[in-house]
Amino acid sequence: MKLIYTLSFLLLSVPAVGCFRPTGASKTADSASPEATAEEATPRKILNETTQDVLKLEDAVADGAILAATKVTASDPFSASTGAYKTEIAKLAAMSVHQTIQIRNAQSIKDPKPLTYEEFMKEIIKKEQPDGLRFAKLPYHQEYAWDVVGQKLVAVEFPARKEKRREELDNN
Repeated sequence: MKLIYTLSFLLLSVPAVGCFRPTGASKTADSASPEATAEEATPRKILNETTQDVLKLEDAVADGAILAATKVTASDPFSASTGAYKTEIAKLAAMSVHQTIQIRNAQSIKDPKPLTYEEFMKEIIKKEQPDGLRFAKLPYHQEYAWDVVGQKLVAVEFPARKEKRREELDNN
């Protein structure tokens, strides 16, 4: 039984190695042709890294994004541990945003109004400010996005980035 726990710990620790090369800021692809650039398809360092980058959900969908899965479905332990990591950090970020919005609404004398993307970035994320929210980075094929209609933070996935990465690996 101790061996199973040790193996589980090792498998969960594998994504923590941080062996990926960091990339610069990602650019969105043309909405008519949602192809990924080589830079977007390059794995980036995510462990011990944070971000305040949040896309507009509508823009991300126009660029080929889909909502990221919220359940872990994998047949092998490595995929299960990396899948769990991706989904859980996205859930924690969403809970953090939800709590911050609740505090903002509780402090408001007026009736709380829905947040536009610009208001969300200014009042909730507070980019480049010391009291701003920071989220754990997601893998290269995922980004955070603000759903204006649902008033929640979601993770989106760019299938074109994954496909481009597969092509690059097949060519090497």
